[in-house]
Amino acid sequence: MNQEESRTHHVVSTGKRLSAFMIDDIVVTLLIFIIFFEQIMRIDIQEPMQLISFLERNGVYFILLRFLYHTYFTWQSGQTLGKRLLKIRVVEMQSGQIPSFQVAVLRSGFRVLSESIFYLGYLVAYFTPLVQTLHDKLSNTVVVDA
Repeated sequence: MNQEESRTHHVVSTGKRLSAFMIDDIVVTLLIFIIFFEQIMRIDIQEPMQLISFLERNGVYFILLRFLYHTYFTWQSGQTLGKRLLKIRVVEMQSGQIPSFQVAVLRSGFRVLSESIFYLGYLVAYFTPLVQTLHDKLSNTVVVDA
């Protein structure tokens, strides 16, 4: 999909993408809270080492949950809950179709990487004509109106 073709799909604004990101972040955080509720409730806030220990033990699960959430929904419909609520979706640049499983995995993996380096991969969207983040560029996807 070149810039001309993207006009037929209407590339979304950074504001809309940011709103969808925030909704998805809340959803994943709530899932984490529900899954780890018992462990969280046992943490004594007067003992910071308990929190650090909890994060060390479970951090990889938090990342995995985020990865699986984005992979599954991007692959199934091109829309996470946040994207669905804002009526936007991820599509492959070449075909304009919902991402294949491989592309969804690639995009989600690069997304986790973008988040882990202080969200720097998201800044790329402010400097690209198609408002693509680093994980969009590396997976050859774009976010458009649904």
